[in-house]
Amino acid sequence: MRTNPLPAQNTSSEVKQGVMLWLRKQAFFLVMLALVLFLSAGTLRWVEGWVCLGLTALVIALDAAVLIPSSPELLAERSEKRAGTKSWDNWLVILAVLVFPFLTWLVAGLDERFGWSGSIPTALWIIAILLFVGGALITLAAMTANRFFSATVRIQSEREHAVVSHGPYRLVRHPGYTGGIIYQLAVPLVLGSWLAIAPSLLAVACFILRTALEDRTLRSELAGYQDYAQRVRYRLFPGVW
Repeated sequence: MRTNPLPAQNTSSEVKQGVMLWLRKQAFFLVMLALVLFLSAGTLRWVEGWVCLGLTALVIALDAAVLIPSSPELLAERSEKRAGTKSWDNWLVILAVLVFPFLTWLVAGLDERFGWSGSIPTALWIIAILLFVGGALITLAAMTANRFFSATVRIQSEREHAVVSHGPYRLVRHPGYTGGIIYQLAVPLVLGSWLAIAPSLLAVACFILRTALEDRTLRSELAGYQDYAQRVRYRLFPGVW
């Protein structure tokens, strides 16, 4: 995977190129999601699959609508892997956001095709949709508040990396992961598959491990983070951890 630094002062052209790359990757992601879901299900007549695809497209559109005008530099930062990414995050991010989510979609599609597990109660399915959207909104709030919300774990010295303590960061130290965990747990239920919960839980485990490792990195390498961690005690969920 290519690793590029993001200059401290980006030109308008560089930021625009980064945003366009981010948009292309999101479009590619939607195509791949549709292919995995409906090829594994063996049919296009799958309501839950279309709902998941539509909600995902809605979340991406909302991210673009909010972040392109307000934080285009953040999208440019997130468009590619950057220099300084921690070696352990090279594989952990792949497992958390690619491998296990992919398996979640695949298992859900196969479950739809072969009917391996029972159906999800309608009330639980509706709750899952609300959690799906809610988790995505929490992550968006974290990105809106934190201009250092990189796609990988690294100290962004070239961007004058500093502690962020406003917005959702007043409640927990890693609200982006909080939203990601809620979202990931909702996905298999939105897709109507009990079996798909298994790979989804593996993705959640990766998020939790990543939270612990990133928190340790920030404590040791980011000025002011130790004091912030003393003020905001919890990493992911208030009163829990």
